[in-house]
Amino acid sequence: MRGSAQEIVDAMTADPYGLTSPSVYETARMVASASWLAGHQQRVEFLLAEQHEDGTWGGPAAYGLLPTLSAVDALLSVAGPYDTRRVARAVESGMAALARRSRRNVQLPDTIAVELLVPWLVEQINQRLTRMDGRDGMPGRLSLQADTGTLSRIRELLRTHSGIPEKTWHSLEALGTPAVRSPAVIPTSGSVGASPAATTAWLGDPPHAYAATSCLDYLHRTQARHGGPVSGITSITYFEQAWVVTALCGSGLDVEIPAQVPDSLRSALRTNGLPAGPGLPADSDDTAAALHALALLGKPESVDCLWEYDTGSHFVCFPNERTPSTSTNAHILVALADRHGQGDPRCDLAVERVGGWLTEQQHPAGHWTDKWHASPYYATACGAAAVSRLDGPQASAALDNAVRWVLSTQRADGSWGQWAGTGEETAYALQILNHRAVPDRPAIDAILGGRAFLSHHIGTDSDDPPLWHDKDLYTPVRVIRAEILATLAATRHLTEAQN
Repeated sequence: MRGSAQEIVDAMTADPYGLTSPSVYETARMVASASWLAGHQQRVEFLLAEQHEDGTWGGPAAYGLLPTLSAVDALLSVAGPYDTRRVARAVESGMAALARRSRRNVQLPDTIAVELLVPWLVEQINQRLTRMDGRDGMPGRLSLQADTGTLSRIRELLRTHSGIPEKTWHSLEALGTPAVRSPAVIPTSGSVGASPAATTAWLGDPPHAYAATSCLDYLHRTQARHGGPVSGITSITYFEQAWVVTALCGSGLDVEIPAQVPDSLRSALRTNGLPAGPGLPADSDDTAAALHALALLGKPESVDCLWEYDTGSHFVCFPNERTPSTSTNAHILVALADRHGQGDPRCDLAVERVGGWLTEQQHPAGHWTDKWHASPYYATACGAAAVSRLDGPQASAALDNAVRWVLSTQRADGSWGQWAGTGEETAYALQILNHRAVPDRPAIDAILGGRAFLSHHIGTDSDDPPLWHDKDLYTPVRVIRAEILATLAATRHLTEAQN
């Protein structure tokens, strides 16, 4: 395992962007708006191949709505040397799936900018259908209700040059004509919001001026990473570094973290922290994870950059966010707890305060949920790691409740998962169980079963499904691999004790 873990670190160090899975939503946006970009035919083929039997695209349940809207809109735009019958069948099946969904009251998942992207794509599809005027058997309109209030307000801000929140740049494609070369939006190293779709929206239609060369270079480089399809978020440099370091350090794996990694994190820190990667706004989640990673590497930095996110009861991830994040507050608690005993009463008081807030967010069954991940196993692993840093009966009870929930939800094959057993979620479940200093027999048996599943999972080099929230679900590939290997290493002592 040490060799595999070191390979992850070496690949991460050599990659300036981080590795994420391709996105149906984002790839469809490039099909619709950037047919001039290399890889267009491969992107069309990717969409056709990714459609499910029920006509949808993307994740399970409500997670399929936005990718399906995006794919249908993109395929409605396709013209050229393609199997037109195959494209038409995909559109027809996708429209039927959307029609079935429109008859149900489905709560949208809390993915990035969903309140902008869903009404925009409904609008886009209906405009295309109107222009088609019922040809090829297409309906005249998609009957899907979506609130356009927030979208209209953000569009008006951009139209009047009032400026829009930096976090909105990542979803600039929803804002229409005012987004094209908007002076209120500033590309970073050629990308707008680390998003191919947002960058294309800012560029506008060809021909592109010489000044846009860096954006064109970014788009060509981005589509080449997956051979045409693109990721929804193309820069997770600091996120990947912080999470991989945190997973591997202290797990029992003897890995060498090159000085380049802590140097990268330290150089990215500003007075308001750091972002997930270049071109994205700073946030308290990645900042807290980076601070904890640096502390583990023996290179601690000041936590003062976190205080501007403090609301008095908990910490926000971004200013003016819709919903608070349990995993963000768990990471902040851990980063502040690293300073325990260093004579900073502000940190100690915040740890106690955030710990109380976190335990209040725990569901009665014993798990947590979060806005950055589809699975409760991720949020619960973060929550358990945080409350395990605390003393007192409230924290102990929260950890016990989390352990009971994990034990009650293990699958027959030893795995855990929201929709099916996965390596990622199984690793999180084992991490929760491993917080018990002296596991009882049921916990030991569950850990052994989970380890057997994980060993088979990595032995067959199986992929993990997208579970992380961006505009649609994605996988931070190296982060998940590191979590799995680190979990196997951290629980190895239990296996050895049984032999």
